[in-house]
Amino acid sequence: MVIKWLDTQGPAPPVDQPKLRAAEYVRMSTEHQKYSTDNQASAIQKYAEQRGYEIVRTYADEGKSGLDIGGRLGLQKLLADVEAGDADFEALLVYDVSRWGRFQDPDEAASYELRCRRAGVQVHYCAEQFENDGSIGSSIIKTVKRAMAGEYSRELSVKVFAGQANLIRLGYRQGGPAGFGLRRMLVDQEGREKGLLDQGEHKSITTDRVILVPGPTDEVEIVREVYRLFVEGGRSEREIAGGLNERGVTTDRGRPWTRGSVHQLLINEKYIGNNVWARTSCKLKGSHVRNDPEEWIRADGAFAGIVDAGLFEAAQTIIRQRSARLSDEEMLQALSQILARNGCLSGLIIDETDDCPSSSSFRTRFGSLLRAYTLVGFTPDHDYRYLETNRKLRAMYPGIMEMVVAGIQRVGGSVVRDSVTDLLTVNREFTASLVIVRCFRTSAGSLRWKLRLDTRLKPNITIAIRMDSGNEEALDYYLLPLLDMRDAVFRLAEFNGLSFDAYRFESLDTFYQMAARAQFRKAA
Repeated sequence: MVIKWLDTQGPAPPVDQPKLRAAEYVRMSTEHQKYSTDNQASAIQKYAEQRGYEIVRTYADEGKSGLDIGGRLGLQKLLADVEAGDADFEALLVYDVSRWGRFQDPDEAASYELRCRRAGVQVHYCAEQFENDGSIGSSIIKTVKRAMAGEYSRELSVKVFAGQANLIRLGYRQGGPAGFGLRRMLVDQEGREKGLLDQGEHKSITTDRVILVPGPTDEVEIVREVYRLFVEGGRSEREIAGGLNERGVTTDRGRPWTRGSVHQLLINEKYIGNNVWARTSCKLKGSHVRNDPEEWIRADGAFAGIVDAGLFEAAQTIIRQRSARLSDEEMLQALSQILARNGCLSGLIIDETDDCPSSSSFRTRFGSLLRAYTLVGFTPDHDYRYLETNRKLRAMYPGIMEMVVAGIQRVGGSVVRDSVTDLLTVNREFTASLVIVRCFRTSAGSLRWKLRLDTRLKPNITIAIRMDSGNEEALDYYLLPLLDMRDAVFRLAEFNGLSFDAYRFESLDTFYQMAARAQFRKAA
């Protein structure tokens, strides 16, 4: 088979021929300047002029990764408009095949083009050397290019990981807080110190690096005291935490000490100067996985340690001996008791429990925490760092539900509440469900909300109550109609664009107005 490569300019349309309406989709991550949205738009505009298209709408995702569709509101809006019949255009112009995304599954990008075509919108690639005409040749080329786009991301991930690993081996810190008793020092490419970084500050010059240095003298002495109390004084982590709290000493995050925070201080090798990285990893937008110790990247003696190596090893011996004296059955029994008391398990919960092996001991004995969880019949499906917040929000739910029901009745509407599902049937006309959306803060300090719609009950309207940064009060409300919601899970930022924030309201008055009943005079 011979593939005929076409001139992407194509024949110029007749002067008097009316222009065809088209939309453009542009996306940029952080890959290269040639993929900037301005450069893409310029190439697309040139293509449109040569082919007789008039660009009437732009969908853009700037600074968005192409590894998945999450957070790409431009593409989500494009697909929603096309499939809902709201597209006022008959063609979609895209810079090249990779702008759909660099998915690890090449069929994912193909599916988005297929959804457009099925809705009657033809897709054109403006910078590709083939005509997207459905021929065998173009189909083969697109498949290859989609696979190449995914491979590009995979190779880039490997190179980035290798680069970060090399910096670790050279003794440089790769993200994360310094920890109590330590500080992050900014150094230039020659290793000269430039100054300490405060919490939340990051380096801004590419050639600069970060190392760990001893913190204030009083903090360093407290770290050493903790090790002495644990090793020489025979004090437990909880006893040490209690003593620090009585003296008014807080952690590096300004929080009271707990058994778990003292335990983490006792097991972290950075206190003897070792630089250890890649204990966990999350590659190509996949799930977080805990790596085996032999896969960790490390540089021993990279920093100036503030704890004697012999004292540190003695602490590790004590921690290991806690579980060495126990059989597998005894350790699992202890884990089962923790599960029975708390209803769930996590590394933090285990480390906060007295007279129990540490979470690291369970990992060592059973290969991973997940393996140990499985053996006691527990399947984790939540982020338990926010367990207390979730409990608080669940406690709020009945009161908020009663408020909504009262609001409907106040305007004259009728409402029936299902005692099992809490689904509301309003005026026997439509159904509604109530969702409280917890706020969390990313590592960069941005606020985010993760909203899950009920795909089982499929209410006509979902009332999503977005909580404020402290999860104390409602920040705003989203009234989400089932007909407009294409996804079951949404990740919300502080501002989400008109395509989603059009459903946002400061109060529930609009919802109550939907339930209000109007009185009409009977005709004679």
